[in-house]
Amino acid sequence: MKILLVYPHSPDTFWSFKYVMRLVAKRAAFPPLGLLTVAAMLPADWEVKLIDTNVDPLSDRDIAWADWVMLSGMIVHRESAREIALRCAALGRPVIAGGPLFTTGHLDFPEIPHFVLGEAEEVIAAVVADMREGTVKATYRGTGFPDVNTAPVPRWDLVSLRHYVTMPVQFSRGCPFDCEFCDIVAMYGRVPRTKAPQRVIAELEALRRAGWRDMVFIVDDNFIGNRKRVRELLEALVEWRVRTQPDIGFITEASVNLADEPELLDLMLRSGFKKVFVGLETPVVESLKESRKVQNSKRDLVGAVKAIQAAGLEVMGGFIVGFDNDPLDVFRRQFDFIQRAGVVTAMVGLLTALPQTRLHARLTREGRILEQSHGDNTSAALNFVPRLDRGYLFDGYRDLMRSLYAPANYYRRVRTFLSGWQPRGPDLRLAWADVRAFVRSLWMLGVLRRGRFAFWRLFWATLIARPRKFRAAMELAILGYHFRTVAERL
Repeated sequence: MKILLVYPHSPDTFWSFKYVMRLVAKRAAFPPLGLLTVAAMLPADWEVKLIDTNVDPLSDRDIAWADWVMLSGMIVHRESAREIALRCAALGRPVIAGGPLFTTGHLDFPEIPHFVLGEAEEVIAAVVADMREGTVKATYRGTGFPDVNTAPVPRWDLVSLRHYVTMPVQFSRGCPFDCEFCDIVAMYGRVPRTKAPQRVIAELEALRRAGWRDMVFIVDDNFIGNRKRVRELLEALVEWRVRTQPDIGFITEASVNLADEPELLDLMLRSGFKKVFVGLETPVVESLKESRKVQNSKRDLVGAVKAIQAAGLEVMGGFIVGFDNDPLDVFRRQFDFIQRAGVVTAMVGLLTALPQTRLHARLTREGRILEQSHGDNTSAALNFVPRLDRGYLFDGYRDLMRSLYAPANYYRRVRTFLSGWQPRGPDLRLAWADVRAFVRSLWMLGVLRRGRFAFWRLFWATLIARPRKFRAAMELAILGYHFRTVAERL
């Protein structure tokens, strides 16, 4: 049996990092972890190929080679996924589609004959058996939340690691919180399911043996959702790092109550964690309460960010505008909050009502849903009728983004972050690709592009006054070019 796994093309968003790929000599930010894991679930005697269209083009010859095409993606991949499915249909190759895009929206794809909805571990054996017999059903749906320890080590051999910036590894699924706008609970539940530490170490060892020597994104819905289990993992990671001395650092996602966990923060730094993405959302308390973001609504958010930074982690922040309780000055409040907190990488988006969320259900009852979400909350599109004027929201959002990523404001935010951040933990190696990206950035940011004077101010001030933080400053400067380009194109 010949199986072709295909991952759709990602549009130009904050998370694509498209505009810095040439600087760092990479083609994509992350490989498709879901497809690589599914590939490892298929029979060993089947021929398996994977095409990530963010790295390589998908040719008709690739499609014609396959007996079956397996397609996955996120909501943001909707249009690319549809194009791929139509090409497969035209060439007479059947498609089995799964992943978040189809789990919450498979009815929008009449051109696809077969779907796996939910998590694959529960149903993959039945899918494989039916593929062997030629009796594949229209829909397979997992009814529960499977043990994540049954997930195999991903098939890293199916991709060229050198084309990617970061490798993804999963420790847990699910989140204990129930924010109105988030679809995590609908898909993965409120009780975080965790892998045993030795399973995570095995995946990291597979990457290390394959030659990976850079960052790994622990792609959990909330890394600290089960604090007892995460402590066990971190202790195992510290031991693994002492034993193997890997040139690997970690990024992850966590809730803001990480600031209340000094022991976990210490273990994260000793394990090699460098950055954490936190859903901060908004400084407007009424909007936090509206969205049931309870973990944020009764605390000093700036203080929490500063505490995590002081412990040694860079905080990347997610922010949202467009809540019903947002006041007219929400854009000024967001700008002031982000600048004061020194959240350099601030992913600000317009609120979107994702399928199967309580927000979508509420807005449907109120007759306010206009269309399905495009999955890109940085585009000037709302899929519901907002309380604030629609045009005011669009204009305010564009102005906020362009102000945040204007060179002077952005580099000022970098300096604010550096002033309170205390780098700790193991130093990561400086690869030749890093040196090359740095040299290229000097020409692009220091000579060619707008904001060159602010760049050189950051360069010299950090090099002279904070030399230990110089590498971090230059990495942020390079990332800022991508964010600025996205903001200017809104």
